[in-house]
Amino acid sequence: MIKTLQAAVDAAGKREEALMRERDKLKEEINLLRKKLFGASSEKRFSEFPEQLNLFNEAEMEQDPTAAEAEELAASLPEKEAKKRKSRSTDAERFKGISVTKKYLDLPDADKFCPVCNTPLVKIGEEFVRRELVFIPAKLKAVEIYSINYTCPECGRRDLPVIKEGKDGRPHMLHGMASAGTVAWVMYQKFCNSLHYCRQEKDWKQYGVAVTRTTIANWVIRNSEEFFRPMYEYFHRKLLKREFAMADETPPQVLHEPERRAQTKSYMWLFRSGEDGGPPIILYKYSETRAGDNAVEFLHGFKGYLMCDGYSGYNKVPDAKRTACWAHIRIYLTDAIPKGKHLDYTQPSVQGMMYISQLFHLEDVIKEKCTSFDAIKKARLEKEQPIVEGFLSWLDKQTPVRGSRMDKAITYIQNRRAYLTTYLEDWCCSFSNNLSENAIRPFTVGRKNWLFCDTPNGVQASAVVYTMVEMAKGNGVNVYHYLTYLLEKLPNDRMSDEELELLAPWNGDVKVEIERRAVNSNQ
Repeated sequence: MIKTLQAAVDAAGKREEALMRERDKLKEEINLLRKKLFGASSEKRFSEFPEQLNLFNEAEMEQDPTAAEAEELAASLPEKEAKKRKSRSTDAERFKGISVTKKYLDLPDADKFCPVCNTPLVKIGEEFVRRELVFIPAKLKAVEIYSINYTCPECGRRDLPVIKEGKDGRPHMLHGMASAGTVAWVMYQKFCNSLHYCRQEKDWKQYGVAVTRTTIANWVIRNSEEFFRPMYEYFHRKLLKREFAMADETPPQVLHEPERRAQTKSYMWLFRSGEDGGPPIILYKYSETRAGDNAVEFLHGFKGYLMCDGYSGYNKVPDAKRTACWAHIRIYLTDAIPKGKHLDYTQPSVQGMMYISQLFHLEDVIKEKCTSFDAIKKARLEKEQPIVEGFLSWLDKQTPVRGSRMDKAITYIQNRRAYLTTYLEDWCCSFSNNLSENAIRPFTVGRKNWLFCDTPNGVQASAVVYTMVEMAKGNGVNVYHYLTYLLEKLPNDRMSDEELELLAPWNGDVKVEIERRAVNSNQ
């Protein structure tokens, strides 16, 4: 009986221990969800008084050597220089891109006499009163183009009359009745301002034109496929020749994919060039699945370093050398910090964050002070490599509770351990995948407005137009005028790479032309 009771007590103790662990995990999940829903999204640490914890945690520091090491690391962090507050720009600087019209406040003719002696007043100068920003609403107009024809009266009396027609040398090759500027404006509103076709249709009615969203969508799909696709393929070939690339992916919803349910996830991929000093190349690609074969197909022929998140599908890219994103590691460790314990160095997650914070701080300092790639590599090996090695040593000592947030963070980091130090091999390697995250953000922001794509043709057109928009942004040219420029030049598959290079947004002549158009449009 005693043995039976003891076994029952032991079993109950094990059940209670399992329930306690389950309760702690659920509490952890609830705190994480609350932080995601209501808390700040920033991952920065606000530790203005790193030594303050010594007043309360001396006993814990004595008992936990790793906490003491983290405390020493916190004390050794170089003080961050206070960022200089950006000086407030003047009105003249803010309005330098638009034309200025002077309006004078004058006296009526009857008041231009001296009230004392009735002598006519003489102008002595002018004084600035205020500056107003005037908005001029957009408007539409229909332009009907006619050809004036001529004939020879003498030859007309014969068998073969001579007839000449007026031509402007610009055959209308765009699909639909819209001009290049109109199609570019529709694209700009949708893919730059996230204004979907339904709202654009209502907006056009305010201008006095009844154009359906279906017509607008057809303009974008057919023109982008025929005239933007050659530029897209050229950018793709240029990307494959680079030695550094970055990638990310996000799921859009496509309603009418063949043989697939409307609720099934599709994926929009983002591939871009790295931080190697060359002109930015940013490409979107649509696929029905997230299979790594999509990345393999798109990056076929690429040989170099590939920066991406932890998705294992990128491992299939045969000739690419993976690098790990330290920003994703920081996210996992941030989520593992218990509620209210951000400054408690006895917490393993806080200890790991101290190493990550130091690395990010050094990256900012190195990028700011080093002017060459060789100097960046040397500084990384000298300053960052010891911290990375210390982080890996700390990682080996961790024994988190199974199933906890910290356990998930440690598992995530250990699975990518082989890629953590790859960025130290070459000075052009990126430290994080933030550039890709920023490049794909316009698509995710637009998705909140238009929610879904109707057909595969629509989402493929979106990938091509988003590429042109982000290429213009990345190379510092006006998006609307660059889209208009391409639709006027009409790139096609018969053009050579040398001809397409003359239409690239990094081309000096293109930049000058786009700048001229932007200035003239504001006159």
